[in-house]
Amino acid sequence: MKIAFIGLGVMGRPMAGHLLAAKHELFVHRIKAVSQHLVDAGAQPVSSPREAAAAAEVVILMLPDTPDVATVLFGKDGVAEGVRAGTLVIDMSSISPVATKDFAAWLAEKGVDYLDAPVSGGEVGAKNAALTIMVGGSEAGFEKALPLFQLMGKNINRVGGVGDGQTAKVANQIIVGLTIEAVAEALLFAKKAGADPAKVREALMGGFASSRILELHGERMVSRSFDPGFRIRLHRKDLSLALDAARALDVALPNTAGTMQLMNAALALGDGDKDHSGLIRTLETLAGAGD
Repeated sequence: MKIAFIGLGVMGRPMAGHLLAAKHELFVHRIKAVSQHLVDAGAQPVSSPREAAAAAEVVILMLPDTPDVATVLFGKDGVAEGVRAGTLVIDMSSISPVATKDFAAWLAEKGVDYLDAPVSGGEVGAKNAALTIMVGGSEAGFEKALPLFQLMGKNINRVGGVGDGQTAKVANQIIVGLTIEAVAEALLFAKKAGADPAKVREALMGGFASSRILELHGERMVSRSFDPGFRIRLHRKDLSLALDAARALDVALPNTAGTMQLMNAALALGDGDKDHSGLIRTLETLAGAGD
């Protein structure tokens, strides 16, 4: 297929690379030194999202936040200015479910199908083509996109209509964020009580408290390895999406709100670009047990 891929960040670069390796024709925008290898491998650089969309059958977005997606789609020289009827737009960013429905409706007026397909799995999942992909949109669009998703992910599910993929991703980020906070509290408690957090984690791994987050992020907390797989500032953005949606739905998410406040504190302490497992540093600071 001819694919426009817009958003060559930490996640987007390897995702685009998998599509290119499968011999799809890629059109890419805003090439930097870290993404030059894609051009060297055959991707075609273009000057704007409009130009990329005009050349493509499928447009894939992998951008940081809702305003970024809005600008790329509908801003000056945006996708909407170049896209043709029959094109499929796939937004793999993590953004507002409410805005997603608006974006889909506006593009539908141009005869363009739209899927929201946010991902989970972080940089490691992107590099290993092992992402979890949660899809909202039409069955026809999903079937067209599935061979592309299979090049980037392993656990691929159509959740429902437009916006449902983003809703699933927000739910995912609530669970991940609150579980990271719980693991951090538990290991901090162990440390303050005089036990070895590494040995406590090892013991818990054999019981009902075992989880992938205790396994992977607990290890990061013990080894103090906070180079970002997924940055605290980005996870805070996702929890903000959850709370904005909850406010519109009149739903109370008290623990999500508390975890977001801890992430606000992490940013205030200068830890926004650390891995989200680094939230333990915020709790340690509050407990007077920091590095």
